Amino acid sequence: MSAGFKQRADAALADPILKIAIERTASTAETKRGVAVAAFPDFAGARKRAAAIKDHVIADLADYLEMFEANAVAAGAKVHWAETSEEACRIVIDICKAGGARTVARSKSMLGEEIGLPHALAEAGIERIETDLAEHIIQLANDPPSHIVWPAMHKTREQVAELFRTHHREPQVDDSIAALAESARHELRSGMLGADVGISGANFLIADSGQICTVTNEGNAELSLVPPRVHIVTAGIEKIVPSMPHAIHMLRMLARSATGAALTQYTTFYAGPRRPGDTDGPEEMHIVLVDNGRSKMRTDGLAEMLRCIRCGACMNHCVVFRQIGGHAYGGTYPGPMGAVLTPALDGLSANRDLAHACTMNGRCQEVCPVEIPLPTLLRGWREKSWREGLEPATTRFGLGIWAWVAARPRLYRFGTAMAVRVLALVGRRRWIRSLPLAGGWTKYRDLPAPSGRSFMGQYAARKHGK
Repeated sequence: MSAGFKQRADAALADPILKIAIERTASTAETKRGVAVAAFPDFAGARKRAAAIKDHVIADLADYLEMFEANAVAAGAKVHWAETSEEACRIVIDICKAGGARTVARSKSMLGEEIGLPHALAEAGIERIETDLAEHIIQLANDPPSHIVWPAMHKTREQVAELFRTHHREPQVDDSIAALAESARHELRSGMLGADVGISGANFLIADSGQICTVTNEGNAELSLVPPRVHIVTAGIEKIVPSMPHAIHMLRMLARSATGAALTQYTTFYAGPRRPGDTDGPEEMHIVLVDNGRSKMRTDGLAEMLRCIRCGACMNHCVVFRQIGGHAYGGTYPGPMGAVLTPALDGLSANRDLAHACTMNGRCQEVCPVEIPLPTLLRGWREKSWREGLEPATTRFGLGIWAWVAARPRLYRFGTAMAVRVLALVGRRRWIRSLPLAGGWTKYRDLPAPSGRSFMGQYAARKHGK
């Protein structure tokens, strides 16, 4: 693995407060999802239908995008196309400048993080007001999101209270959840309502009506939509669904998988700017449809990854993520889905290590609401990294020796028998505390010593009743 990932993972493993913060949220999410899924009739069948909906759209993506554009324009919106993240940011900044914007109210959007929009706004001299509480927290801390649903998952309540005391104009002395929420409200509300431009993402784009669907737990998307004069939607091209019934099905899967709810608290559908007779809404609406590598994923064997609806279930159930958190992954998207997406978006050479940050236990695939075969896709990245010679020479040499030995059954059986006996002696107190060339395995854990028999030896003994 590259030094960057190892250093970040080491730092995370050495931080006991981080582990507590991650486990508290992830375990709660896991429990709530389990309850919600158990109460949902034929959830397995619903997963298959959700996967089929996404596969159908991905196969005919161009047609559905054109349908969405035509209907969105008919509703009064202006549709822009961005092939790259740089182009997407330029379009957004140009719209803001054309409207004379000095402040923008931004709803949480992982696509915005992916394309580097916060940095682009800062470089353009435009003040960014985060309407999502967790995004506000990490903005104060100058941190990137550590989870796609709970961006401030890595922060404890005490750490948040300290941030508010340092940065808020009228901080609350009390560090209770209610007091912290009230402090954020006082700090943000006037800025939200007075912003010149609102920027949001989209959970789904409905092709046959040109509608946009957003879901939030705080109602913050609506605060970026209704008060500002201009509203900008940034959305990946894979967010398309054919119709409202398809969107409703996906929403049911998303809410249960993300937070264990039947439906997210604030679920909004809208199309176009304010019409004559409307009492609120933006005067202008712009929709920026972003490719940024998605078309290439569609043809490079990663089309199944475009099913992703950003629920976060894979990371909530991932044993690696729950040990090291999101920042260790080094990209916009953490966890299993990030380990697949980041090499596709940012290149394999700098991110080859992510495919190895996985035990291949398959839990991520089991809980994915759209049945993405994440372990298979991660194996694909491992294979490509090997073919392109990106793995370290020591790894290639070691695996080459193993392959040579494994191809010779007698030598393999002799070698494994000897290794098992040696390890049993090393771990005669039932635990192995350190091993040569295996510091990555024993640095943070003691390994149980083997029984003294290889797997085949144990199998043969059981078969013959010994």
